Amino acid sequence: MKALGILPYARALITNYIEPDDIVIDATCGNGNDTLYLAQLLNNTGHIHAFDIQTQAINNAKEKTKGYHNISYHQTGHENVLDVLNQTVKLAIFNLGYLPKGDKSIVTIPKTTIQAIDNIFSILEVGGIIILVIYPGHPEGQVEKDAVLDYLKQIDQNKAHIFKYEFINQKNNPPFVVGIEKR
Repeated sequence: MKALGILPYARALITNYIEPDDIVIDATCGNGNDTLYLAQLLNNTGHIHAFDIQTQAINNAKEKTKGYHNISYHQTGHENVLDVLNQTVKLAIFNLGYLPKGDKSIVTIPKTTIQAIDNIFSILEVGGIIILVIYPGHPEGQVEKDAVLDYLKQIDQNKAHIFKYEFINQKNNPPFVVGIEKR
């Protein structure tokens, strides 16, 4: 097996967990890449809930996913997931940091990210997964990385398997993936 890059690894996890008719969350829909990938895998079955606080992100994701009718877009923070959903979900994906090609002053923050993880975990089905792609290459990303990892280390191992996939010899604080599989 060849080592996968960070984003291909996150997609391999998605592919490994997702099945037709699943309910899934793109917690940071950004430019719509993960939303589109989820839509392609589900092939208009199941449902995708795509969250972002920025109008530009929601519009980008909508444009990228034209033709798919199983997506609800929520222009609100991912910490508000329980205000929108009252059903179990199979998978959630986060790409933390800022919107690529967007306003880099608007970033995900530890408090709301941790609240979102906690809220989604409460509706995650057993055997489901939360995938975090963490980008510590900017100052706010470093703070968020530390807070999220500290939070995750406190989760009881009987409630979740938590793992980290990273390249340890890359410079400039490269991104990495954390998976939270509910037991």
